[in-house]
Order: sequence, then C-alpha cells, then structure tokens
Amino acid sequence: MASLSLRGIPDEVYEGLRQLAALNHRSMQEQARLMLEREVRAARPEVWDSIQAWRTRLEGRSFPNVIDDLRSDRER
Repeated sequence: MASLSLRGIPDEVYEGLRQLAALNHRSMQEQARLMLEREVRAARPEVWDSIQAWRTRLEGRSFPNVIDDLRSDRER
C-alpha cells in the first residue's frame, strides 16, 4: 500500500482534522485517509454522469417542501 506525507497544512485545517478524528473515534491518519478516499470516489466521471442523468430525469418535477410539512404537522 502506498504512503503519503503532507507538509504545509494550515494550522486551522490540522486542528479541524484532529477534532474530526476525535469526534469519530479515529486516528488522524484514519480520518485523513477516509476523507481522501471519499473525495477521490466522488470525483470520478461516472459519478458525475450518474448525477447528471438523475437531474435530467427529475427536471421539471416539483417536490413538496418537507420542512414546511413537518412544521405544519407539529402545529396540529
């Protein structure tokens, strides 16, 4: 398995990663690896093609505003 070393990470990004890792009970290395994997998967062309296909399929349809529905249900 390949290895990667990052330098020059801004302090606020490093601290944010540290906090996310702690929040998710992961090491910083595990958290960084997971975030990189997700980003790389999401950037694949077939993912964007699938998104565009769904947008085309759903074009022109209207959907209910779920937030308004929840609020009105709570007010009953």
